[in-house]
Amino acid sequence: MITNEQKEKLRGWFAGRLPDDLFEEPAEVTVDREEITVIGRIPAPRLTEDASAAEREAAVTARIQEFRERTRETRVAVARDAEHRFRRKVSWGVVCDGERALFTHVAAPVMTRLRQPERQVLDTLIAAGVARSRSDALAWCVRLVQRHTDDWLTELRDSLEQVQRVRAQGPDTNPDPDPDPGSGSGSGSGSDHGEVADSSTPDAEEG
Repeated sequence: MITNEQKEKLRGWFAGRLPDDLFEEPAEVTVDREEITVIGRIPAPRLTEDASAAEREAAVTARIQEFRERTRETRVAVARDAEHRFRRKVSWGVVCDGERALFTHVAAPVMTRLRQPERQVLDTLIAAGVARSRSDALAWCVRLVQRHTDDWLTELRDSLEQVQRVRAQGPDTNPDPDPDPGSGSGSGSGSDHGEVADSSTPDAEEG
């Protein structure tokens, strides 16, 4: 699990690395083992007071596309630096006039084993047209849990942070430390997040 201190350092890096004029306010930065997502607010298009909903929707869509094209080179440069430093893919998104849009982002596969009652839940969602496949149904279930238990999940993450802080204050659990600190495995190459199905790869090249 990523600690709050690590998240704060990562957000601080992006605050210092992103150009001040890229977004209207500090970007929202979220991170997990595979991906860093950066979402910033951009100016809303200027419209007349009597503009219709369709006109507003078209203007917002065009503004988001214009931002994506115009800032591609800048975002690619930031993403390359971040991916080299943090060993995670970087995805981008914006908020414009209340509309939230994500560009390319990581879709990481998660394998699990389910018993028949659990599989029946997924199959029911498929039969009802809620999901197209079992993997789609499982993702739908995760989103549902996230929506209805957000406070509980936040409390759980905070509790895990406390456990990690207490554990870090304990004695060294290695009774025979490596006499040569330069020959150990602390190079950071032993990352456990492995290979993922990465739909954000094009963004590293084309934003």
